[in-house]
Amino acid sequence: MPNDRLLANAERLMRMHKSGLLGGEIMPEDANPNLPAGSAENYLYFTLPMALNYQRNSYALWKSALQTYRDPETAFLFSPALCLNRSFEEVQQSITKHKLALQKQKQTEVWLRLCETFLSQYEGDIRRLFDQNGNDIIRIKRCVQVEHKKAFPYLSGTKICNYWLYVLYQYTDRQFSNLDALTVAPDTHVCQASLKLGLITEEEFRAPTVQQTVSERWAQLFQGTPYIPIDIHTPLWLWSRNGFPEIL
Repeated sequence: MPNDRLLANAERLMRMHKSGLLGGEIMPEDANPNLPAGSAENYLYFTLPMALNYQRNSYALWKSALQTYRDPETAFLFSPALCLNRSFEEVQQSITKHKLALQKQKQTEVWLRLCETFLSQYEGDIRRLFDQNGNDIIRIKRCVQVEHKKAFPYLSGTKICNYWLYVLYQYTDRQFSNLDALTVAPDTHVCQASLKLGLITEEEFRAPTVQQTVSERWAQLFQGTPYIPIDIHTPLWLWSRNGFPEIL
């Protein structure tokens, strides 16, 4: 499909989203305790569960996160210092109580590894990561995905890293620069929608490099336009999730 037609359809999808025609009145991350936007607690709430967002329903994940946060017996999980003062077994039991973690061994390890990183590198306050990198998406992604990749299990992944930063942009008070470096988060829905639009081929969709291909194609399509790749993420996600209603 020619680029001008692809761009026109992308613009239509974005307009449909803004008009409420794709749904999305309640997004998965709306399941949150309404903490002060700029608080360290709010940043941690939208960061730690993100690392468990692997091959699962996002609505179910954030519902479990909220239940876990509101339960006095499990709320400690969202404090790196408190978490690291508990035994592995206590953390494992708590993180699975409300099905926040589905892979009890691996995901408990991931959670604890992130808590160690946040405590040792940022004094338990993930906001320091962004402060130290000047709120620059390019520098933040380089830090998380390249320079200290092992310290950020799952958060450093192509899909999750971009989506995590997008969620922080939406649900915290952080003002990022170089937002155009924030690519679409190429999850299953976004990849399926990109195929449906004709941005990628069936062969590319089936390839193991589909996430990278999707990210690159959207960046290329929006070059020289008023849009940045992350603008299309939610419209694509909702369009796919709702079974691809006709583009108006």
